[in-house]
Amino acid sequence: MAFLLKRNPKTPADLVRALNELICKWDFSADSRKYQDDCSRYLKQIKVILHGDEESDPQPDQILILAQEVHQTDLLTHLVHNLRKLDFDLRKDVLILFLTLLRRQTANESPTASYLLVHNEILVKLMKGPEYPNVALVCGQILRDCIKFELLNRFVLQHPLFWRLFKYVQLPLFEVATDVFVTLNALLTTHKKLVAEFLLANTAQFIESINELIRLDNYVTKRQLVRLLRELVQQKQNQQFLLSYFDDARSLKIVMILLSDKLKNVQTEGFHIFKFFVAKPKKLPKIIDILAKNKDNFEHFFANFDVNNSAPGLVEERDYILQEIQKLEPPH
Repeated sequence: MAFLLKRNPKTPADLVRALNELICKWDFSADSRKYQDDCSRYLKQIKVILHGDEESDPQPDQILILAQEVHQTDLLTHLVHNLRKLDFDLRKDVLILFLTLLRRQTANESPTASYLLVHNEILVKLMKGPEYPNVALVCGQILRDCIKFELLNRFVLQHPLFWRLFKYVQLPLFEVATDVFVTLNALLTTHKKLVAEFLLANTAQFIESINELIRLDNYVTKRQLVRLLRELVQQKQNQQFLLSYFDDARSLKIVMILLSDKLKNVQTEGFHIFKFFVAKPKKLPKIIDILAKNKDNFEHFFANFDVNNSAPGLVEERDYILQEIQKLEPPH
């Protein structure tokens, strides 16, 4: 690493090139402490250019040069691919660099978002972040800032790796699994029109994936997924998806299991989905059959359904749903 013996880089372009060379050349057999210190020095100088310090304010012309050099040298690509080499503090500095560049606007657009759409291997690497616990949370934070841009959100939803998120939320490390769910939730709620198109195009696979998670014994995962599903069914944009979901007998049976859960929070969240199956004006015969044949079970459930201290209107909803069920007769 002879370049490290040169004078400290001063210009934005010098800093980016030096950091790039250092990251790409270092390997795990080298002097880790010196490597981390050198990376830290360059990243801190880059941070001063972007945000200023006690002595000076950030200069737009310097930020422009820095951003252009970052893109031209593929620094973001190299940082993501080598993120595991960096220690905790350095990963935080990388996060700040990403988020600052993403939020930088030129002519009402983010040049970095456009860069990421072209160099989408970065997004793919971020999506695989949960496989590496030491970088999973940083990857999740960066990915969530990326998907604030609709085109990047679309890329992630349409990539085959999206479906792996449903596996990642089952990871044994709680903080990683929780972070994955936050990302999954953001992907499915940030751009509502885009999500409606996605759900319509992937109805069967989505229903199967979310039902598989709801069936799990993990309370946190189950409640989070049910709340997400509740939010999706309440969106008018998702009407076509809802027609399919509320005609699905397997989904009805899974939601009915939620009603029998020993935890009140799960019961309540389950009820807020179940009521749509009952209130749907044109129900398929198979749905009517299941509801009608379980009248006694529903009457028992609602007789013991604790609505004390619940949201306003829940009592009225409970009574209405029970009345509707009592009117049903199994189809001949």
